[in-house]
Formats: sequence, C-alpha cells, structure tokens
Amino acid sequence: MYRPAVTLTVNNAQTALEAGLRAIADGQTEIDLADLSVVDSGAVATMLAWQRAAQRTGKKLLFRNPSANLQSLITLYGVDELLVIAAAAAPRSDLLHH
Repeated sequence: MYRPAVTLTVNNAQTALEAGLRAIADGQTEIDLADLSVVDSGAVATMLAWQRAAQRTGKKLLFRNPSANLQSLITLYGVDELLVIAAAAAPRSDLLHH
C-alpha cells in the first residue's frame, strides 16, 4: 500500500503525485495517509488526480487514515463525495482494560 511522506503541500505535490501514480500503475488500490501531518490544498488536488488515474484504469482507489486537517480540507472543498475514504475503525470492546 502506497504511503506518502509527512508533508503533502503545493511545494512537493508533483513528486508525491508521480510516486502515487507509479503505485497505482503497479496495481495499488489503497493509499494510506496516516503519515501525513502537513497538508494544504495541494494534498486534496493530488488525491483527486490519483483518484482519476485509478478510475481511468477501471479501479477503485481507497484512501485510509486521513488526518483531521486533511479531512477538513476535503470537506471544505466539497470533494468528500468524490474520494473514497475508509471509515475509521471503531474502538474494540473485546480488549481487556487494566
């Protein structure tokens, strides 16, 4: 699963875009955003470009673990319905608590 680095902004969006496109071309269908902590509109634009690339090959692309900041930007720009974002896992009730 492709996992972009800590920062995805307009300053490095082209590099991240190319890496993600290579991952999609290699058959990746999920992108893990857990490491991203610095984002701006470039992150949203890059995600949309990845999504379009996957769609052109007939694949669905799933995004996992967006930060609260990234999720807010996705909602702010009104593209939350265009991107498939995995639901956060619910807390497990079967874990023992000390």
